[in-house]
Order: sequence, then C-alpha cells, then structure tokens
Amino acid sequence: MKYLSSVLLFCVLFFYASGQKKENRLAGLDTMITRILQEWKVPGLSIAIVEKGKVVLTKGYGYRDVENKKPVTETTQFAIGSCTKAFTASLVGFAIREKGIDLDAPVASYFPELSFMDNTLTSSVTLRDMLCHRTGLPRHDFSWYSGAATTREDLVHNIRYLEASAPVRQSFQYNNYMYMAVGRLLEKQYGKSWEELIEEKLFSTLAMKNSTTGAMGKEGDFSYGYVYKNDNIKRVEFLTTSMQGVAPCGGIVSTAKDMANWLLLWTNQGKFEGKEIISSNFYQEAISSQMIASPNLPSKQMSDYYLFNYGLGWYVASYRGRYGVGHGGNINGFSSFTSFMPTDSIGIYIAVNQNNSPVPRILSNLILDRMIGAGFRDWNALFKQPVASKSAVETGNTETVKPSLALDKYNGTYTNKGYGNIIIQADKEELTGTFNRWKLNIQHLNYNHFRFSIDADVFDGSEALNGEFKIAADGAITALTVPIEEGIQPIEFKKEVVPVTLSSEGLQKYEGDYELSGLRFKVYRDARGVLKAIVPGQPEYELEPVRENTFNLKGLTGFSARFELDEKGNVKVCYLTQPNGTFTLKKIVK
Repeated sequence: MKYLSSVLLFCVLFFYASGQKKENRLAGLDTMITRILQEWKVPGLSIAIVEKGKVVLTKGYGYRDVENKKPVTETTQFAIGSCTKAFTASLVGFAIREKGIDLDAPVASYFPELSFMDNTLTSSVTLRDMLCHRTGLPRHDFSWYSGAATTREDLVHNIRYLEASAPVRQSFQYNNYMYMAVGRLLEKQYGKSWEELIEEKLFSTLAMKNSTTGAMGKEGDFSYGYVYKNDNIKRVEFLTTSMQGVAPCGGIVSTAKDMANWLLLWTNQGKFEGKEIISSNFYQEAISSQMIASPNLPSKQMSDYYLFNYGLGWYVASYRGRYGVGHGGNINGFSSFTSFMPTDSIGIYIAVNQNNSPVPRILSNLILDRMIGAGFRDWNALFKQPVASKSAVETGNTETVKPSLALDKYNGTYTNKGYGNIIIQADKEELTGTFNRWKLNIQHLNYNHFRFSIDADVFDGSEALNGEFKIAADGAITALTVPIEEGIQPIEFKKEVVPVTLSSEGLQKYEGDYELSGLRFKVYRDARGVLKAIVPGQPEYELEPVRENTFNLKGLTGFSARFELDEKGNVKVCYLTQPNGTFTLKKIVK
C-alpha cells in the first residue's frame, strides 16, 4: 500500500559528478529547505549529513509542535518508520557471529513458531529470504496495521493464515511481517526483547542517547506527527500501543544527532570511532544485491540511472558509476529517508513530521547532488509530476440494483483468522462498520457490492476497496470478501453465526406436516421441548436455531430449514435446503 511503502520512488538517490568547490556546496541550504517545506506544507524537518568520518550538519527546521510553535532542533525525536529495518538486519549480523545462526538454513529448523499457509514455504524459507523480501508472501499490511493482532507472538502466529502469491525466491515482495518475525526470532535466540537488543548493541554502542524503540516521547524534545489534508495541517496519533508488536519493521524514533552516528557507521564500513561494530562480511552482504527489486532500466529522462535491488535492510542502486544505498520510511504522521554512498563516504538522513511525504527524498537528492558536485536537476518538479497526473475516479451513470436483503440483515461480525473482525451495523439508510481499530465508511455500489474506505486522517480514499457479501441458497449472508491483496484470492471474512435461543412455546408455531410431491417433512417437539424433524425412512434430526425462523439440521452439512410466516405470524411454507438445491414444502393445514 502506497501510504506505508518504503520502496517507492527510490530512484531519487544518486546523481551527477562534476567539480563544484567544496566550501560552496551547501550555500543557500537553509533557504532551499525552508522554501520546500512551505511549498509542500511540511511543519518540520530533521536532517543529518556526514562525510568522510565527520559530521557536516545536524539541524532542525520548522516546528515540532505546530500549535505551540515549538521549533525542531538537532535533538528532536522523529519516527523513522521503515528505516528501522536496517537496524533489525544489523542485529542479525550480531546473531550470526554470536549465536551461529545461518542466513541460508531453513528458519523452521531453529524458529518453529514461524509457519506459513503453504507448507513448502514453511520448510524452505530462510533468514536471507525474509531479510530481502523474497518469501512469496505479499504485504498483507492491513492485517497488522488495522490492529488484528498487536503482540509479536500473535503476529507471528497469524502469518500461517496469510496466503502467499508467489513461490519462494521468485519475486520481490516488500513485507513488514518478515522483519517483525525476524525481531521475534532474535528474541528467542538471545532471551531478550528486540528493544533491549537494539539498545544494548546499537544505541548504546553508537552513543544514540535520544533514540527509542516503538514509542514517541511524551515530554521533552519530541515531534508530533501531522497530515496535510483538505488544505489543513492536522495532528495525527503515532501508533504508540499498536506499533509495539511490529516495531522491528518500523518502530524506531531518533534524532538528527543520533542518526549522524548511524550514518558514520555505514559510511565507514561498519566501524564507529575506530571499532568494528558490524562485521566486514555482514556489512558487504547487507549492502550488496540479494534480490532484484525491479528492472529499473535507463530511461531518456535518467539515462545514467540503473539497477534497483535489495540487500539486507537496504536498497541498492547505481548511478553514473556511483554506488548508492538507502531506505525510506513512512509511518503515521512521519516520513524519512536514510541514504549513503560507501565509496564517497557521504551519508544523508532526512525526516519530516508529515504523513507520506516526498520531501525527504526530494531534499536528499538535491543535497546529494551538491555533495558530489553534480549538475542541477529539479527533483522538486519531478516529484510533482505523479501528483499532477493523478486522475479522479470516474463515476458511471449505470442504474444500480438495490441490495438483495434489508440492510439490517447485513448486521453482524465477519471474521478472518489473519485479518481480524469487520463489524457491520445498519444505521438508517446506510451501513456503518469497523475494521478492528478503524472506523469504516461503507457506500453501496450495486446489488450486494459495497465500497469500503477507512475513516482515519492518514487515509485519503485511495485505499478504498469494493467488497461483496456472499449469499447462501437459503438467503442468509455467509461471508464478506474484499480484494485487499493483488495476486491472491479476495480475503474472506466469514459471518459469525449467532446462536438463537427459543423457548419451547416459541417453537410451537413450527410444528406440523409439510409436503412436496408426496414427500412428508414432519416437525415436532419432543418430550424435552426440543424441535425435531423427520423424513420417512430417515432418522430424526434436531433443528438448531441459527437465525430468525431458520434452523440447521444438526449433524448434517449443507442442510437447513427456513420457515416463512404469513402476516398473522402463522407458518405457511418451509424451504428445505440441501446440497442439491432448495425445495419448497407447503404446510398441511388440518
């Protein structure tokens, strides 16, 4: 999904070489940054630039708190989103050295908790596959982002309910679940939480004193997250509680000053202040091509840019002979971009407190062009092109067919083991609902097809999907299907059957004989007041109430009886459904 993607538009990294004078490279930087922030309606920005083992710049621009006009500083905390993945991958480097885990052994051999829907994946997926997004599992982000599960244990358990869309190692499919699962694997190896491991092995070692895992600060120098929507800047909630489980894929909060140290580590081959932190072998693995992310062939517009692959927690790309490494991040109210050129020993980190913003990438490119002495390229204008060409959704004038049932018949809880619950409730002339922690907007399209969008500030309507209610032969709704992921079947949310309790007196009206072409269907109450039915030559069956006037034949799959009442409340017809069809039996009036 585009609002969570750390993958898109990575081609913004690496550019021309020429011979500008070093002392003039960042002249006018403050003016450029301020102008772009104003143009894109971004409240605030955090930036770090390093080169050849030295910090060139750590600074803040704009506001961390718009309402109270509090400025961003070099120590203001911003969420870095999926830039976290390189931290989690780095912990794997430690585990290889300290715990002897193998990047290429099946994960199931030492992490049996991880199980896929496809047993072939369970037995063959390796840690390397997980780290470079080639397990065959598509994103399935709505299943965790909606809050279907929040603990790391439950999230790992739910992977077994998520359908794969490709065989292992066949295609690149960015997947947050896999980095969350890697975090849990590391916890099992070390007997410590992922949060403790990040603090012990990276934050403390790199003197990242103001960085945290999985939660934004509540006081001090921290930034609120914002979204620019409907011509207004609005504060949005950072996922403090529901992000804790998935923190290994996107939960780190850091500052420009701290991220400068992170960049110094990666621009110095894994060393910090003369000490090797990341082993040479793992450093090379992490920033080398492990999986092709896209062909990224040269174009007329950028004939000097090619290659777009994924390493271990990093993307890699080539531009005019220069080798670039980077990763973006987007999470509620924040966008970030971390990049470096190992051979040039240049690194840039930029984060903004705006949801799904292109600004970190725009400014990273413009600044990197200056740092390497490249000719000017108007990245600001280039990033506006996709926005400008975005067309409105067309609406047709085709006459619509009303829903097949009264709206209150759609009421209920619809459940999927991997995706949680969608709860539907009729409200006057429309349906309303929730999807785990989110409120849903539901619009009728045609017949039993409805359009579902999420009523939350971080969504803009582009996430809306068309779902369909499935109706059984007896007229009852059995499921809601929604095509959430491309390449797999629509996700099916089965409607929960709410048991109906009826008194013996309430069952009396169903008693009697029903007939079709000589076939007799007798309904009666036994001595205990239980409603039963019998067909000549067959055993008697208990009728279990499942809905108003509808019963299942206990012990039989696909058999049910639905009774139709007249205006006086008397039963006149029984619709007997079985696997070969539905039959209408008229009640015999004596």
